Amino acid sequence: MKNVLFVCVCLFMFISSKQKLGAQTDETVNKSFGKEIISDDAVNVSTLASKYKIIQVGDTITTKVMAKVNSVCQAKGCWMRLDLEDGNEVMVKFKDYAFFMPKDIAGNYVIINGSAFVEEVSVEEQRHYAEDAGKSAEEIASITVPKRTLSFEADGVLLVQ
Repeated sequence: MKNVLFVCVCLFMFISSKQKLGAQTDETVNKSFGKEIISDDAVNVSTLASKYKIIQVGDTITTKVMAKVNSVCQAKGCWMRLDLEDGNEVMVKFKDYAFFMPKDIAGNYVIINGSAFVEEVSVEEQRHYAEDAGKSAEEIASITVPKRTLSFEADGVLLVQ
């Protein structure tokens, strides 16, 4: 009888510890999009912000960075804007449109890997992005001049959970 009771107690402890371990693991798993990347060696967003101050249109910097998502394309998740924590945002597109992001991740953190660059965005393209973001007709019509934007082409993204 002691042996049966001992086996039952051991089995109960094994099952409960396995469930607890599984719950902890699920909370720390990052969801990957595009090329598989790891979170190691991602630079701080302030480092990227300082690099954007010195690069010119046509320059490219390969990097990996962690930043907060400000907004995502509400049409299909084909772009996102990240907070540079200096009052600016970076427009992120995905290499070859090979993947899209969930539309409900604003406020979450991501680690992106790829190329940072500066580009001049036409009025037409700005209006397209404004439409994707759900802006009003008046807001879209108010876009009348090209804009210098901080851009990033990501080949891989980790959604930090």
